[in-house]
Amino acid sequence: MKTLVTGWFSYELYGATAGDIMACDLVCEWLREAGHTVDVALAPPFKGGVNWRAVEPRDYSHFVFVWGPFRDSEVARELLGRFAHCHKTGMNLSMLDPIEQWNPFDFLVERDSNVTVNPDITMLSQQRKVPVVGLMLVLPQNEYKDRGRHKAANQALRRLISSREVAVVPIDTRLDENSTGLRTAREVESLIARMDVVLTTRLHGTVLALKNGVPVVAVDAISGGAKVSSQARELGWSKCFAVESVTDEELQLALDYCLTPEARKLARDCTVRAQARLTNMRQKFLAELSGSLATH
Repeated sequence: MKTLVTGWFSYELYGATAGDIMACDLVCEWLREAGHTVDVALAPPFKGGVNWRAVEPRDYSHFVFVWGPFRDSEVARELLGRFAHCHKTGMNLSMLDPIEQWNPFDFLVERDSNVTVNPDITMLSQQRKVPVVGLMLVLPQNEYKDRGRHKAANQALRRLISSREVAVVPIDTRLDENSTGLRTAREVESLIARMDVVLTTRLHGTVLALKNGVPVVAVDAISGGAKVSSQARELGWSKCFAVESVTDEELQLALDYCLTPEARKLARDCTVRAQARLTNMRQKFLAELSGSLATH
């Protein structure tokens, strides 16, 4: 038994979502468990699979369309007509036409129709979770003149991201104009605090990550080092690198380390030490203010 699995991912730029792919993977798993050989019809930008317009229809005994809204249309009829001889299954579909008017499937498990509603099958999908990475990149800082190597520093972190399967969350700390839609300092910090790791070329990317116990891979964008390196040393955090010498391998190893429980503990320890020193600083500040008031 050979089955062709299709869906909106079988058409180029037809709005296929993560849910489509999760449902497809799940159905393929079920089919293989049942002894079927499976081909998946994929179109760009998805890679692999087969082109349903190019395969020989008679090679398949079964046909499955997976996930999403489905209605009587020219697109649907072309696909179904090419595999008319197959046993046709509709799986996890939102049937937009009344079932009694149009149901082209031999077997239908609708997600919803005018007849019934079922849970979306992605509830059964077992996806391996990937790290959630906050990306905080600095813009060119003219005050550093020819020492600034912001583009090189930012590109180093972008290369690191492109080498891993991670969920990247861009985070902008600016509040006068925020490129990521954050409006307050509380919103910025709350987002940073929920990351697994932060990759940054910004001072406050480093500081606010560690403050919230989030390990950070920092690259100081200023040749010779500046405030990012100074702050990392002061806080006792070693995963801060000089733009002029950092290698991709060093960043890879740093990211691996930052995803460990040991790194998260060290980030918390950095915060405890810093807050103890800053509490003492606060007391000196208040004492100075009290003294200056007494003399005026």
